Amino acid sequence: MIHLRVSDLKQFVYCQRVVFYNYVMPVEKKATFKMEYGKIAEDKINRLENRRKLKEYGLSSGTREFHKQLYSEAYGLSGKVDLLIKTDAAYYPVDFKYTASQPHKNHLYQLLGYAIILEDVYNRNVDKGFVYLIPKEDAVVFDLTGELKEETKNMLDNIRNMIHCQQIPPPVKLQAKCLDCEYRNFCGDVF
Repeated sequence: MIHLRVSDLKQFVYCQRVVFYNYVMPVEKKATFKMEYGKIAEDKINRLENRRKLKEYGLSSGTREFHKQLYSEAYGLSGKVDLLIKTDAAYYPVDFKYTASQPHKNHLYQLLGYAIILEDVYNRNVDKGFVYLIPKEDAVVFDLTGELKEETKNMLDNIRNMIHCQQIPPPVKLQAKCLDCEYRNFCGDVF
């Protein structure tokens, strides 16, 4: 089984070619401004998050683990969640994003990847996850349904099939996504 990362799910939803380049045609990629600034902003939010109340996430109690490394052997999937909130009832993955816009579908699938691992490894219910928007200081909640988790597991199979067949996927339809892409120079059929 090809080992995958949770970030591969996020990238596959955003642009399948990013995952293709990472696994089939590994090339040196250029770090974008958003990637670099996101790392700086994440350090700041980590310091502030220790003082924040869990009510920001609609929770009355729980414990926090920052930068929790996760791995599921059953799914061949790993990732490092920015924040894991543990309560008696459930576990909640939290991903920090440096963006003022609302989270997109690809962010949801990143949370679903964490949920799949957490449920497998800890045998705990993971039915909600959060994307914390750093500039807005706002936590956006996502329902992580069983149907979406099954769709995510199918997506893992699709990614592995793409890697195995070594077939480059079609370009994204919305080429505005390509403007800040670290792989922009490798998509000759787009530019």
